[in-house]
Amino acid sequence: MRGCPASSWEASIDVHSEYVEPESSTAEAPKRSQSLERFEAAFEEEVAAERRRRQQLRQRAVNRSKARRIVRTEQRGKVRFSVLVIALTFTVVTVVVVMFEMLAWLMAPPT
Repeated sequence: MRGCPASSWEASIDVHSEYVEPESSTAEAPKRSQSLERFEAAFEEEVAAERRRRQQLRQRAVNRSKARRIVRTEQRGKVRFSVLVIALTFTVVTVVVVMFEMLAWLMAPPT
C-alpha cells in the first residue's frame, strides 16, 4: 500500500544501515571452546544417564524374571504336593480296605 503511512515496525527499521559481519576476535574463541566444552560435558552426562537407565532396565527385567520363576516353582510345588497327598490318601484307603477284607476272610468260619 503505497499511499499509507508506515506502520510502527516499518518505521523502526533503518533501511540505510549496513550489515557488518563481526570480526573474529580473540574473545570469541574462548566462548566457542567453552560452549563446545559445555556441549561435550552435557553429552557425556546424557550418555552416562542413558547407560545407567539401560542398566536399571536390565536389572528390572532380571528381577521380574526371577520373580516369575519363583512363582512358577511355588505353583509347581503346590501341584506336586497336592498330587502326593492324593496318592498317599488313595494308597492308605486301598491298604485299609484290602487289610480289613483279608482280616474278614481270615476270621471267617470255614465252610
